[in-house]
Amino acid sequence: MKTRILSGIIMLPLLAFVFVGGKLLLAGCFLLSILALREFYNGFSGLSITPSVPIGMAMAFLLYTGNLLGMSQETHWVLFWFFLSVLLSLLYLFKIEERKPEDMLATIGGLFYVVFFSYHIILTEQTGEYRLLVWLIFLTAFGTDIFAYFTGVFLGKHKLCPTISPKKTIEGSVGGILGSMALSGVFGYFVVPELLIHCLVIAFLGGIISQLGDLTASIFKRKMGLKDYGNLIPGHGGVLDRIDSVLFTAPLVYYYIEFIIR
Repeated sequence: MKTRILSGIIMLPLLAFVFVGGKLLLAGCFLLSILALREFYNGFSGLSITPSVPIGMAMAFLLYTGNLLGMSQETHWVLFWFFLSVLLSLLYLFKIEERKPEDMLATIGGLFYVVFFSYHIILTEQTGEYRLLVWLIFLTAFGTDIFAYFTGVFLGKHKLCPTISPKKTIEGSVGGILGSMALSGVFGYFVVPELLIHCLVIAFLGGIISQLGDLTASIFKRKMGLKDYGNLIPGHGGVLDRIDSVLFTAPLVYYYIEFIIR
């Protein structure tokens, strides 16, 4: 319970950035992405895998700089960023006596998983008339986590994925989805009533995919031999531990807006 409360406190500044939006949110997301990326890369040290931190930082900076210069909606710009990310990661192997294919793959994986996935927060906030739906990213992610936790504590009996996360239960999972829908339903009713049904659908899907994001992070940590990615607050993990579910819900909300609502 203490961990959940502290996690919420840690994320309050980001929610303040969401409220203000614009360049402040852009700066906040960039900072979070590079902190989380560094934690992800550091996690491979126990596996004798060495991703390129300079390449990761440079590509994160390039992606956000392109957005700042107004190229966020240009398909060719995003494709160029993907191309350059893969190219530089491949060139990282040229020091063949020191580096392995796993180093290159971890470099690319971190860029796509941490930087590009989280970048969808900005893309969602820049959808014009639907920008307020950026709140659903956090309502679904944090709402699912909180309600899943308390439902699991009081009602949990059947294990969800014992080999990945032994404490998670099926009852907690269902409670998380329902909690996500409840929070997003209230948001939709009072803030964007014309999109209430969409808010509920996003919440349902987000409740599922946010848990997949959490489980994915747990798989990485198990393979890396870690309890937490970092020590932002000693004993309570790092940045990536706090946003692992957001990494999955942000793309969901953005692509739902683009492919369904529009």
